[in-house]
Amino acid sequence: MVSIYTLTLSPSLDSATLTPQIYPEGKLRCSAPVFEPGGGGINVARAITHLGGKATAIFPAGGATGEHLVALLADEKVAVSTVNAQDWTRQNLHVHVTSSGEQYRFVMPGAKLSEDEFRQLEEKVLAIESGALLVISGSLPPGVKTERLTQLIRAVQQKGIRCIVDSSGEALQAALEPGQLELVKPNQKELSALVNRELTQPDDVRTAAQELVHSGKALRVVVSLGPQGALAVDGSGFVQVVPPPMKSQSTVGAGDSMVGAMALKLAQGASLLEMTRYGVAAGSAATINQGTRLCSLADTQKIVDYLSRS
Repeated sequence: MVSIYTLTLSPSLDSATLTPQIYPEGKLRCSAPVFEPGGGGINVARAITHLGGKATAIFPAGGATGEHLVALLADEKVAVSTVNAQDWTRQNLHVHVTSSGEQYRFVMPGAKLSEDEFRQLEEKVLAIESGALLVISGSLPPGVKTERLTQLIRAVQQKGIRCIVDSSGEALQAALEPGQLELVKPNQKELSALVNRELTQPDDVRTAAQELVHSGKALRVVVSLGPQGALAVDGSGFVQVVPPPMKSQSTVGAGDSMVGAMALKLAQGASLLEMTRYGVAAGSAATINQGTRLCSLADTQKIVDYLSRS
C-alpha cells in the first residue's frame, strides 16, 4: 500500500470538559479535562491509525504543551516526525454544556513558526518518497504566508508526492494554484468561495465541483454536506453518499476522520464510490462521540455495511 504522511502547521493540544451550564461572570464548575492531540493533519493521522492503517504525522512541537502532544500520540501509536519549535504549541478548549447539549469550542491562534522552523518542516516533507500521499490539513500559523504553501506544494508535486488538501479561505485558494491535487475536500460554503458564486441548488454544487476537476486543479473533489453526507466528483463522474440518520453528540473531528478514511482508501487504490462511502462512514462515526474523540473502526464499519446495503 502507498505510504501516507500528514503535515500540520498549526498543531494543538485539545482539552475537553463538561459543565452543567454557562453564564457570565460566575465560576463555572467543570469536570476533569480530557486531553487529546489536535490539529488537522494530526487528527487525520490519528483517524487512519484508528482505522487500522499507518500514517506519519509531521508537525512542529514547542514547550510543555508540545511535549504533552507528542506523548499522547505515542500512546495512540501514531508515528511522528517533529521539528522543535520555540513557541509553545497552542492549547484549545472544548466545553460541552450538559443542561442544553450545546458545545463551545475555544480555538487559540496557532504558535508562530520561524523561517528556520518552516524550512526544517519543508525538508522533512521533501524527504518523503515519490508516490506517497501527503495530507496537508489545517490552518496556516502566524508567520507563514500563503505563497509559502503554494511553493511547498509545487515542490512536493515535482518530487512525485501526491497531495491531499483540507483547508479553508486563502490557504485553500493557495493550495489549488499548482493544480493536480489528488483530493480536495471543501464544504459547500468553501466551494462557493472557490468558484466565487452562490451555490443554492444541489446541481450548482456538482457543477462547481466539476469545474475544479475540469480546470485541472484537483483530480477529485469531495464536498462535505453535513447531514446530507458528501458529493464526490472526479474526471469520470460523480457520486453522492448520504449517511444514516443518527444522533450527533459532537461534530469535532468529523471532517478529519472523513479525510483520514478517504486517504486510507485512496492509498489502497479504491474507487471514488468506495472512498467516499468510507469517508462519510468515518465522519459519521466521529459525530456519535462526545468531546473531541475521532472515529472508531467498529462504528465506521457498521455504517459502511449499512451504506453498502442501502
